[in-house]
Amino acid sequence: MNNENDYIKNLKINCEKCFGLCCVSLYFSKSDGFPHNKDAGKPCINLKSDFKCSVHNSLYTNGLKGCIGYDCFGAGQKISQITFNGEDWKGNSEHSKKMFESFYVMRQLHEMLWYLNEAFNLQKDTTLKEEIKSLIDSTNNLTLLDADSLLQINIDNHRDKVNVFIRKTSDIIRRKSSKSSNSPKSKSYFGKDLRNFDLRGADLRGAFLIAANLKGMNLTGADFIGADLRDADFSGADLSRSIFLTQSQINSAKGDKNTKLPLNITKPRHWIR
Repeated sequence: MNNENDYIKNLKINCEKCFGLCCVSLYFSKSDGFPHNKDAGKPCINLKSDFKCSVHNSLYTNGLKGCIGYDCFGAGQKISQITFNGEDWKGNSEHSKKMFESFYVMRQLHEMLWYLNEAFNLQKDTTLKEEIKSLIDSTNNLTLLDADSLLQINIDNHRDKVNVFIRKTSDIIRRKSSKSSNSPKSKSYFGKDLRNFDLRGADLRGAFLIAANLKGMNLTGADFIGADLRDADFSGADLSRSIFLTQSQINSAKGDKNTKLPLNITKPRHWIR
């Protein structure tokens, strides 16, 4: 894909062009690190009239880990500026309901595009690469539909198609990266110290790594898709060639200035304070 950088840019958040959709459309729980308990469709108490967050610069000091960890993959600005042509959600309950429901669908499509783009770049098999490119194009076309059409998409069926190629790519990369049989077999590592394991090429899809210790580890080829990384400590770890990692996962984890990340992932500000 010739415009790869622009493509990835469109899958990154741009809050300046969004109508605060994540701050309104989503359910919040204070116990999950959000400012308060909030029903879906109700504005957050910190959302200002211009759709900006009044405490954005102090999320970390206020312990708002839920806000820090959330990432919409650029779906917010897509819904705000393209699907709804710059018209916000205020003043019309029917309009806002459709906007919030469309945002939920768009976020899932953009997340799929994030993974598909990575699979395309990782894949060396030309046939699979072309099939992935075709799926990227068809998924992108879905994101350009109007709101009513977006809500008619069978999102689970489309995700199943995407997962076939994500899984195939993961299997190939992990097989090449795995250097040892000393890898954990479980999926639950809450608070575990994993530093004695070799996690190169590990299948960590959907793993619970909450507060796990992965300091200084080489995580080349490890698949993190869907893994819960809240408070997992990657200080000094090498994640630069891990696969299917997202900004949201990294935002919710711990690290430091020595942590190496994939090129498309931005180092969180609270890591370098």
